[in-house]
Amino acid sequence: MLDRRVLARAYFTHERLVKHQIDSFNRFLDEGLQRVIDEQKIIELDIPDTYVKLGKVWVGKPIVKEADGSRRKLFPAEARLRNLTYAAPIYLEAQIIDEGRELEEEVVEIGMLPIMLKSKACNLNDVDDVTKVGEDPLDPGGYFIINGSERALMTLEDLAPNKILLEKEERYGEEIEVAKCFSQRAGYRALVVVERTKSNILEVTFPQLPKPIQFVVLMKALGVETDQEIIEMVSTNPEIMKFMLENVEVAEVETQEEAIEYIGRRVAPGQSKEYRIQRANQVLDQYFLPHLGVEPEARRAKAFFLARMAEMVFELALGLRREDDKDHYANKRLKLAGDLMEEIFRVALLRLIKDVKYQLERAKARGRPLKMATAVRADVLTDRIMHPMATGNWVGGRTGVSQLIDRHNYMSVLSHLRRVISPLSRSQPHFEARDLHPTQWGRVCPNETPEGPNCGLVKNFAQYAEVSVGTDEEEVKRILFNLGVEPIRGG
Repeated sequence: MLDRRVLARAYFTHERLVKHQIDSFNRFLDEGLQRVIDEQKIIELDIPDTYVKLGKVWVGKPIVKEADGSRRKLFPAEARLRNLTYAAPIYLEAQIIDEGRELEEEVVEIGMLPIMLKSKACNLNDVDDVTKVGEDPLDPGGYFIINGSERALMTLEDLAPNKILLEKEERYGEEIEVAKCFSQRAGYRALVVVERTKSNILEVTFPQLPKPIQFVVLMKALGVETDQEIIEMVSTNPEIMKFMLENVEVAEVETQEEAIEYIGRRVAPGQSKEYRIQRANQVLDQYFLPHLGVEPEARRAKAFFLARMAEMVFELALGLRREDDKDHYANKRLKLAGDLMEEIFRVALLRLIKDVKYQLERAKARGRPLKMATAVRADVLTDRIMHPMATGNWVGGRTGVSQLIDRHNYMSVLSHLRRVISPLSRSQPHFEARDLHPTQWGRVCPNETPEGPNCGLVKNFAQYAEVSVGTDEEEVKRILFNLGVEPIRGG
């Protein structure tokens, strides 16, 4: 039998301890960058039949641009000594369609991306002996060099998106049952809430809606026409059906057209009827459960999801199920370096697209030939990525995401790179969130947490903890359908 000490030594190599961050950044380079580009696909211009098609994106190797315009390979030691950023150029294939005429496809450099040490794009991979380029062979990597400073991206702990969570809330001295879902799609996060009022009427809240609307109204707007179908969609439990009959009786609309008109009056009051209907349809598709799709075809799937939320609320009210535990680790997700980089790259790309659109429209107005090479100003994207990395102020108002590495000793470096921070406010008394939860066993170290206001909100991975990355939803659907599961009608 193998000695435990031998096993421990084999497992705790310096590469392994920050492997989760390096793997996450590598996934961002392989899939995340392209996913963000594919979300945009084209840049629309305010010129008829003129647009830009975006294609493949990739990242080069870290380089330094000298004052004379020359470029050469950059190593981390030089970046530290000369206060440089260890970054590589991002290249993008783009093709302009000028008034229906396809111009030649171009490869343009759209900006610079900070590169994580020891990731697949790092220049240290090409060197056999890293001591020759001034590196410590025991340095774990997993961090960035921004303007000469070593900065690490903290792992963020957050509630699981696209998952229904049940809880009881106190309103005006009474306890009400609530189902919440953080619906997330392409960086946008919409909170959908279904709650039961004192009179057993269900109300739904989601972004762009000034006031809650009745559950039945929303179901009819989503295309579930008959009252009987709405009731059966929610549940066949006689007690829940009794609650649903009350909801159907007090419904303020009869048909889908009336329901959409009703939502239109809420989201665009005082506007023309055509605009109100158009705005209501836009709100239903874009802001209500966007993770299920933003096309009208996804409405049937959204109706089923909403019915499930309603059923869970009534089950909680009847004591058939318990509240969900927000602190249970099954209800948590971790955002690693790759996910955080994808967030800022998405925001930076939108800013670049806006600038490219302006430059191309101006060139057209002046009669110049349309060329991506002249329209792309690389500093636009680079600045939008570098600023959050240098300050730690991330998109969404979060602070302290990027931190200066604690270099007191080797252990403090490893500890810092394996840190997990919670988005909860330090000033509010989140007693339950600070407690040690049983599901943290083997995942989070129970001892390594700071004293004072951050206690329990700043955690560290346990020694043997590994982060799983999940599976592509489309792959899961494909397997289910191959096993004979039938897709929902219209969804």
